[in-house]
Amino acid sequence: MSDARDGVPEEEADGEDVTPDGGGHASTAPSTHTVRLELADEPGQLLAALHPIADNGGNLLSIYHERGNKTPRGRIPVEVDFEATPERFEGIVEALRTEGVNVMQAGTERYAEEVTILLFGHLIDTDLSDSLSRIEACESASVADVSLAAPQGTEESSSARLRLEARAGETEAALAAVRELADEKKLRLVEPLTGVEA
Repeated sequence: MSDARDGVPEEEADGEDVTPDGGGHASTAPSTHTVRLELADEPGQLLAALHPIADNGGNLLSIYHERGNKTPRGRIPVEVDFEATPERFEGIVEALRTEGVNVMQAGTERYAEEVTILLFGHLIDTDLSDSLSRIEACESASVADVSLAAPQGTEESSSARLRLEARAGETEAALAAVRELADEKKLRLVEPLTGVEA
């Protein structure tokens, strides 16, 4: 379509670059992105997490807020879809992290490796919630699932199966953080077998 005033194509009249082959603005066109966040169950947390998206040029499309389905750390998972250029998307993810928002997934950055480990010992006495928080704090992994068994009550030894999701190439760093925690709290750790074909 051309601009009726001077015969110049509309894209050029707006001052935007047009690719020589007439293909449009593929490299700067906004596309849909999804981020998965983990928020504290407190008033204002969702709004605070949305500000960095809007302030950095993201156009909100949808928000899926799972208030009744909490993460292992007792937080609320929130999925946000928005439009942004690739450059703005990276800036938005960085702004979210700068504001202290736990970004569980950003586009294709999602944790790519998964391992299941077992912990045995006085898990409840040594504060299981603290243990999970410290594993999450290592930034190489996220606790995806926890299953606790205390057949003889909370005063005796218990066991927990943890499914960890680690960033590509960072599984060993995540396991090292769990080993350190287990040593400190005098827990027994059963690690997954690696390098063994079934």
